[in-house]
Amino acid sequence: MSKEKSAIESIAGRPVAFGVTDFKTATAMSGLEFLQAMLVGKFPAPPICEVLDFLLVEAEPGRVLFAGIPADRFRNPLGTVHGGWMSTILDSALGCAVHSTLKAGQGYTTVDLAVSFVRAVHQSTGKLKCEAKVIHVGGRIATSEARLVDVEGKLYAHGTTTCLVMPVPAS
Repeated sequence: MSKEKSAIESIAGRPVAFGVTDFKTATAMSGLEFLQAMLVGKFPAPPICEVLDFLLVEAEPGRVLFAGIPADRFRNPLGTVHGGWMSTILDSALGCAVHSTLKAGQGYTTVDLAVSFVRAVHQSTGKLKCEAKVIHVGGRIATSEARLVDVEGKLYAHGTTTCLVMPVPAS
């Protein structure tokens, strides 16, 4: 008997493991090396990706791409996909774009997140892509911007973030 593929398997084209990589392991390499290792399954995808049906699908220096499939369970009382789903995929992409520029031994945290919604997402909208690009990376502050679009390129939301870049504690 054949089992239907999950949304994540449809996005990735393969089974995906979920979990949390040990902090020391994750920060012992550059951010880009870590993200690329996650892409090939060496490290698990974060649990939030399984819960919200989105996944990192590309990573290069200063740029990442996520893909997601909004499901019925993400709808608000009016029947559209909740803005929190869109905000979360944007936040994930924005942070990972910054992460892709970090050196081994560096970490980051979000200082602020701004999101603008330009049209409603419906369960029938289908697969969405979220591309984020770094705007600036300095010694302590990094910024990035992202766009959430459908497969035809129609814009649904966009956002920016500011992240604090910091050394990872030795312990």
